[in-house]
Amino acid sequence: MTGETDLRELLTSMRPRPNPGRYVFTTVDGDIPPGVRPVATVAEQEGLTLVVPQRDADAAGLEYDYVAGWITLGVHSALDAVGLTAAVARELAAAGLSCNVVAGFYHDHLFVPYQHAARAVGVLEDLSRRSARSRRREGEPPPGPDVAGDIAGDIAGDIAGDAGRVYR
Repeated sequence: MTGETDLRELLTSMRPRPNPGRYVFTTVDGDIPPGVRPVATVAEQEGLTLVVPQRDADAAGLEYDYVAGWITLGVHSALDAVGLTAAVARELAAAGLSCNVVAGFYHDHLFVPYQHAARAVGVLEDLSRRSARSRRREGEPPPGPDVAGDIAGDIAGDIAGDAGRVYR
């Protein structure tokens, strides 16, 4: 039941897949309205944040500002894995895309601007391919406590070098 912790393996095996539909972030005081089926909730001091299908929010009259596409990373990532969120966020930021990450027990879920969800999947697939090529080029690193840090540094260097790349 333990998830993957090796950053290179996480990046190489992330398999980003879009979920159908449009999703919004909204908040309620008290109970979740009838007919609203959240895909994620966060209890905050100001209220209960819900991530819900846009059609549910519209039907319940809930207010929202941000319409997102939902991408699930197919790799079973450990909750204590180091660097996956940073590498993904850095890569999407380099492409000019915002990203809101929700960690589930098995997978990480990314909420990106709906109109750019397909482009975000492409950016992540490219990151995964580069990580796989890096693995083949360098050979498998020996296991050890510094491996994730070395890989994160490699990925960060790759991303910095690609910061001028335009994704369409």
